[in-house]
Amino acid sequence: MNLFAPYELKGLPLTNRIVMAPMTRSRAPEDIATEQIALHYTQRGTAGLIVSEGTPISREGQGYLFNPGIFTAEQIKGWKLVTDSVRSVGGRMFAQLWHVGRVSHTSIQDDGKAPVSSTDKPAQGAIAFGYTENGEPGFVATSTPRALQTEEVARVVEDFAQAAANAIAAGFDGVEIHGANGYLIEQFLNPLVNDRTDRYSAKTLEDRLRFVFEVVDAVVARIGAERVGIRISPYGQLFDMPIYPEIDETYSALCAGMGQRGIAYVHVMDQTHFFLAAQGSEAQEQALRELLKHCRAQLADTALILAGDMTLERAQDLVDAGLIDLAGFGQPFIANPDLVARLKNGWPLTTPDRDTYYGGGTKGYVDYPPYEPA
Repeated sequence: MNLFAPYELKGLPLTNRIVMAPMTRSRAPEDIATEQIALHYTQRGTAGLIVSEGTPISREGQGYLFNPGIFTAEQIKGWKLVTDSVRSVGGRMFAQLWHVGRVSHTSIQDDGKAPVSSTDKPAQGAIAFGYTENGEPGFVATSTPRALQTEEVARVVEDFAQAAANAIAAGFDGVEIHGANGYLIEQFLNPLVNDRTDRYSAKTLEDRLRFVFEVVDAVVARIGAERVGIRISPYGQLFDMPIYPEIDETYSALCAGMGQRGIAYVHVMDQTHFFLAAQGSEAQEQALRELLKHCRAQLADTALILAGDMTLERAQDLVDAGLIDLAGFGQPFIANPDLVARLKNGWPLTTPDRDTYYGGGTKGYVDYPPYEPA
C-alpha cells in the first residue's frame, strides 16, 4: 500500500496516509488560537490528517500556559480561524482534547487550587509551565494533586464531551482524546499511579478502563464515533508513569473496546526509544510491536496510527505489513512544512531549531520555507 495514496477515514477522505502528530508549541499568549497559529497549520496542510496541539478542555485540565484551549467562546472562535484556513488548502484536522490531571501547577488553576488526578501522589520530577514565585511565566515543578471524588468524575467526563462539541463548532473534522503521555486518562489506567478504592480504581481491568470508556462513550454520544480518535502510549514513562505487569492486558482490552465502539482511529505513541539509555528497551520495542499486532486484529473498522521516531522507511514497512493504516510524524513537520512532498520526492529534510520549539513568535514556527529543487 502506498503511503502517499488517498485513504478514507470513516467517510472522511484523506489525500495520503501521513498524519501530522500533535505537538505543543506554546504560541497562544491569551490561550486562544491566533492568525499565526492558523498560518502554521495551513503551511502543513498537505498532511493527510493534522492533529492539533493538545487543547485543554477546561482551566482545570491545563498544565501549560500559552496553549489554546477549547472551552470558551473566544477559544472556539480562535480555532475557527485555524480550521477555515486549513480547509481552504484541502486539509483535514482533528482537535486533540487534553486534560493533564496532576501535570499542572496551582498558579495555572482557578483560585490557586490543587490540580486533580486519580491520586493525591505528585508526579515526581514532572514540570509544568506556569508562573514562578516572582510572577513570571516559567517552568515550575508540578503541584501535589488532589484525588477526584467519585461523584466529581462525571463532571470531567462531561467536560470532554462538551469540548468535543465545541471542537465541531470550531470547524474541526473530529477530535482525538488524549489518553497518553502520563496525563489524566493514563493516571487512571496505570495501577502503580491509580491508588483509588472506588469503582475507578485500578484493581481490576474493568475498573481500570472505566474512566477512559466513559470519556469515549460520552464523546461518541455527543459527536458520533466516526469523528472520534484516541491517543495512547503503552510502555510510555513520561511524567512518572512506571512500567507495570498488566500493560499488554490493559491496552489489548482498551483496543478491543475501541474496535467494538467503531471509533475512527487509535493513535499509538511509541515512546520506547525515549528511554533506551536508562532501560535498554529493546525488549519493550518488541513488546510494543506485538501489542500493535494484537490491537490491529481487534480494530476491524478502526484505523491504527503509529507515531514516534517515525521515518519514511519505517512507515512504509509498517503500512505494507498491514500493521498500521496511517503513519504519524511529529518533529519532522516542525522544520519541513512540505514534509509530504519531501518524503515523496526524496528531498532532504531541514533540521529544526530546538531552541524555538516552545514559546516565542514567528521564528522557528512559520518561517521554515518549503524545499525548492534546483
